[in-house]
Amino acid sequence: MTRLSRENFLITGLICIVFGAFFTVANVYAMAGTVGFFGILLFIIGMTMNRGLEMSDEEIAAWLPPAEQLPDAGRVMYRVDTTLDDPIRTSILCGQCSKITVVEGKKPSMYVCSLCEIQLWEEE
Repeated sequence: MTRLSRENFLITGLICIVFGAFFTVANVYAMAGTVGFFGILLFIIGMTMNRGLEMSDEEIAAWLPPAEQLPDAGRVMYRVDTTLDDPIRTSILCGQCSKITVVEGKKPSMYVCSLCEIQLWEEE
């Protein structure tokens, strides 16, 4: 089943507006007016739709990245996510063993994975 999303309406509206302009150049004014009108209508509907990305404060505070192995790129891979709002927490995902560690505060200057004992980074 296809989900009606905001992005689909916006893209479809823009495509219809562009095609309406092309039909105007080809002197097919009836088709240009119809396609252009519906393009504007679809674009307005898309702009008024809700994004559907609403999360509660508890869900935002408890969010963690998915625990997955990162691709082997010939070097140590890791992912660091830091919250912008209080309480500031940093989640560190080790790409080698997929372990997620949560540290209170900002990104530490160095980190060694506690499971696989690989040094992920060390700032100078």
